[in-house]
Amino acid sequence: MARQADDGVFSARYRALTSGVVLSVGLVAFESLGVATVLPEIARRLGGLDAYGWGLSALMLAQILGAVAAGQDADRRGPGRPLALGLLVFAAGCALAGAAASWPVFLLGRFAQGLGVGAVMGMAYAMIGLAYPERLRARMFALLSSAWTVPSLIGPTLAAVVAGGVGWRGVFMLLPPLVAAAAVLALPGARALRPAAASSADPADEPPAGGADRPWWKGPVAASVLLTAGTGLFIQALLLDRIVPLVVLAALGLGVAAAALVRVTPAGTLTARRGVGAGVALRFLLCGVYFGSEAFLPLGLTELRGVGAAEAGLGLSAGALTWVAGSALQAGRDGARRGGRTASMVLGSLLLLAGLAVMALGVLAEAVPPLTAVAGWAIGGLGMGVAFNAATTETTELAPASRQGEVGAALQLAQTLATAVVSGIGGATIAIAHAHGGRTHTALVVTFVLTGCLAVLAALLPLRLRPARAAQAVSP
Repeated sequence: MARQADDGVFSARYRALTSGVVLSVGLVAFESLGVATVLPEIARRLGGLDAYGWGLSALMLAQILGAVAAGQDADRRGPGRPLALGLLVFAAGCALAGAAASWPVFLLGRFAQGLGVGAVMGMAYAMIGLAYPERLRARMFALLSSAWTVPSLIGPTLAAVVAGGVGWRGVFMLLPPLVAAAAVLALPGARALRPAAASSADPADEPPAGGADRPWWKGPVAASVLLTAGTGLFIQALLLDRIVPLVVLAALGLGVAAAALVRVTPAGTLTARRGVGAGVALRFLLCGVYFGSEAFLPLGLTELRGVGAAEAGLGLSAGALTWVAGSALQAGRDGARRGGRTASMVLGSLLLLAGLAVMALGVLAEAVPPLTAVAGWAIGGLGMGVAFNAATTETTELAPASRQGEVGAALQLAQTLATAVVSGIGGATIAIAHAHGGRTHTALVVTFVLTGCLAVLAALLPLRLRPARAAQAVSP
C-alpha cells in the first residue's frame, strides 16, 4: 500500500512523462485561447476578414488528419514517433503563421498547426492508456483538464499585451520554446512505450487481420482526408446565401463525411454501439454542447446585452476553471469508489444542461442580469468536467491495449468534429437570420435549443458504455 501511495502521477517513475504531457496540452490550450484573441487583428491586417471563419476551420479540420495519422502510427510503432512529428509540425506551423505576409499563407500555417494539435492531443490520450495503471488514469485525465487553467486565465490577456507591444506575430513566437520544453520532457517516456500489439498475449488485443494489406486509398488516413473534405464542404455550404445550393452542398458534405467517419472511428461509433462506440459518440455530444454553446456566449453578451469584451470573457474563464474543478472532483470519486462512472456521466450531462439553460437566460432575457450567463456557464463547466473526465476514463479502459492509439485519435476527432459542426450550424443560423430580416436573438435561441437537445442525448448515452467484456468494445 505504501508503494502505491508513493507511485502517483508525479512520482519519480512518471514525473517527466506527466509534466511533458501536461505541458503539451497546455501549449495547445494557449494556442487556442491566445490566437483566438488576436485573430480579428490578423484577419484585418492580412486582408482575410471575408474568410475569417477559415482562420478557425483550417485548424480544426487539420486536426482530423493529424489525429488519425498519429493514432494509426502509434498502434504500429508506439507513440514516440507520432508525438515527435506532431510537436515538430506544430512548431513549424507557428513559425509559418507568424511570418505570413498574406492570408492564404497564414491559413497554411494554421493548417500545419492543426496537424500538430491533432497528433499531440491524440497521443496524450494514448500515452495515458499505455503508460499509467488503471488507478492513475482518472487523475491524469483530470490533469489534462487542469492544463487549460493557466492558459484560460492569462492566455487572452498575455496575447493582447504581446500583440499590442511587438505585434500579433509575437504571439506565435511564444509557442516554439514551449514546444521544445514539452519535447524534452515527454519524448523519452513516449519512446520507451512499446506498441501494445507487439507484446500482446491476448488475441483480443491484436489488430484486425489484413489491415496492413489494404491499399493506402482504403486506409484510415485516406478516409480522414475525405472526412476533412466533406466536413469542410459542409461548413462552407452553410455560409452560402442561396438556400438550394446550401442544402445540396451541405447534404453532399455530410454524406461524404459520414461515409468516411465509419472508416476512421471504432466500430459502432455512428450508431453509438454499446462500448467504445458509445464512448466516442458521447464525446461528440458533450463537446458539441459545451464548445458549440460557448462559441456564442461572448457574441450574445456583447451584441444583445451590451456587455464589454472583458466582462464577456469572464464566462469563458469561469467555464474553464469549473471544468477543472469538476474533473478533479470526478477523479477523486473515481479513486474512492469504482463503478460510479455511469452516474458521474449522467449527473455531469444534466449539470451541463442546467448550466446551458441559465447561461441562455442571461444572454437572451433582458429582465435577467447579463452576468447571470457567467454563473450559468460556471455550472455548465462543472458538469462538463465531471462528465468529460468520467467518459474519457471509461472509454480508454474499455479499449484493448493495441487500440489505444486508435481510440485516443477517435476521441480527439470527435471533439474536433463536434466543435466544427455545431459551431458551423450556429454561425449559419445567424447568417440565415440576418439574410432574411431576422435577429441575432432568434438565431441564438435556435442554437441553444439545438445544444440543449444534444445535452439530453448525452445524459441518456452513458447507459450504453458497459459492454460484457472490455475486449469486445472495439471490434474489427
